[in-house]
Amino acid sequence: MSRIGKKPVELPSGVTASVSGQTIEVKGPKGTRNFTATDDVTLTVEDNVVKIEPRGKSKRARQQWGMSRTMVANLVNGVTNGVTRELEIQGVGYRAQMQGNTLKLALGLSHDVNFEVPAGVTVTAPKPTQIIIEGIDEQLVGQVAANIREWRKPEPYKGKGIRYKGEYIFRKEGKKK
Repeated sequence: MSRIGKKPVELPSGVTASVSGQTIEVKGPKGTRNFTATDDVTLTVEDNVVKIEPRGKSKRARQQWGMSRTMVANLVNGVTNGVTRELEIQGVGYRAQMQGNTLKLALGLSHDVNFEVPAGVTVTAPKPTQIIIEGIDEQLVGQVAANIREWRKPEPYKGKGIRYKGEYIFRKEGKKK
């Protein structure tokens, strides 16, 4: 039995969910999101609670059970609170700034990096060393954060690069004489 799948997803006030076939649509104060589950699970909405049940006892049905429940919970969280990822930039001369819909990154390369922000996500740079990514789609927000971080991952010797806020970088000792 899936420990995660067994838990029902409660809908807070102001959030509605409707199921048609294998697709669930969740509407909330921040927007509308939908998710299409596989045929291995059954989605039901009753009394402001979304329940996910596996169809059968196959391994795939049990795998999809917990994953589908988590996806529905992410939808509910996204339309009520939204999703935020914060990035920190460390390094001399490394900085970020927004210009319209483009994030300009100076990361010690021979050129500045121009990162186009996709639709559905808002990116702000309140300080030159801080980037905040917000949206209602957890997957999209996480992917944008990962794409920005990919330009200069934190390196283990000096710790320079783009890191998630609160991320611990295992530091290595340099070579000795």
